Amino acid sequence: MSRPASTWALLRRATVLTVLTVTLAGCATWQAPADTSDTAIRARALTQSSRGAEVSAAVMGAEDSKRLLGADVTANGVQPVWVEVRNGTDEVLWMLRSGTDPDYFSPLEVAWYMHSTMRGETNDRIDEHLDRMAFANPIPPGQTRTGLIYTTPQPTIKLLKVDLWSNRKLIPFSLVLDVPGGQGFRTVQKLLDEADYPVTDYTDLAAFRVALEHLPNTTSGEGGEPLNLVLIGSLEDIAAATVRRGYRRDTRDIDLARKVFGRSPDYVSRKRAQADASSIWMRAWRAPVSYQGKPVFVAQVARPVGGRFAEDDAVTRLHPDVDEIRNIFVQSNMYSGGLEAVGFLAPVGAVPRDRPRTLADGASYYTDGVRAVMFYTVRPLTFANVTFLDWEPFLERVESAARSEPIK
Repeated sequence: MSRPASTWALLRRATVLTVLTVTLAGCATWQAPADTSDTAIRARALTQSSRGAEVSAAVMGAEDSKRLLGADVTANGVQPVWVEVRNGTDEVLWMLRSGTDPDYFSPLEVAWYMHSTMRGETNDRIDEHLDRMAFANPIPPGQTRTGLIYTTPQPTIKLLKVDLWSNRKLIPFSLVLDVPGGQGFRTVQKLLDEADYPVTDYTDLAAFRVALEHLPNTTSGEGGEPLNLVLIGSLEDIAAATVRRGYRRDTRDIDLARKVFGRSPDYVSRKRAQADASSIWMRAWRAPVSYQGKPVFVAQVARPVGGRFAEDDAVTRLHPDVDEIRNIFVQSNMYSGGLEAVGFLAPVGAVPRDRPRTLADGASYYTDGVRAVMFYTVRPLTFANVTFLDWEPFLERVESAARSEPIK
């Protein structure tokens, strides 16, 4: 007479049967989508043109993925992007996928996530479908290619770099795209474009410098926080450069309480740190001036007390060394590929380290009183292309001081 199976063996057998049943059921339910029309995605795509080429793109969400791919691949950490390239040049163009995302997923890599055991024919159909939906190189002269690129996720806004290459040229694009369920970058851009406050445009650099010196030095209210940046360029170019350096749009109640020109920031982004701690924030307000038609933003870049080692992400008190983070921001953006020129002004007024200025929340800060003025443009620029304007001799002053005392 045989011994009855142990309880553990029965549970193990039941678990195996359950997993197998679910697996078989999952692969049995996958069907190639009957309708792979991209009409809905195309309607919300952003389009840019340059040097005879045109690129349109839109980020796909979970529902888009289910409809076009038959499964929600976004749940597996993949962010599909719909891309269309029109080649109006007389050369064959290639889209460099590694330029778009060095960690991009191949179609068959994404398809593997959708595979199920013991369903070889279904798995083959999944491979064929995802491969067919992917963007295909090259793009011959006068033709159009449309397809999907499987990228790593960017949760709130998506900076999509598209580099089109031929044997004679490189045509770069930087598109800042809304992510389904994200915070709506283009909504911010639209509000700025429709703002009803008067804007004075300057074409002469000397007159523009004088106008910058009259911009607010601190946020509103007694003991306001210092505004240590001026950013010149379209919000799209500024966002593209800062996103390349790890910043993502992230507006919180504490940001809305800070006001310049009588209003809350128009754009707020944060650079995250280890364990998702808040490392740096950048708040920007559109100023009532522009330069050669380009918008001007007065801004604050700062970090919380404790920086990356702050005990709680809710800690938002200003770190006292606001000059250090200003310098880090400038240096970081020199690597962004979108920074064209930098100048320095000293309209803020120095606050000595041994006599710091105390804020309403009990925080304090000290500063050399210098504000960085940064001009942005469409990439690609290299570190060596950045021009330093002969305004405030900030760098010379730092170099002179460094002979006697090291500077950060």
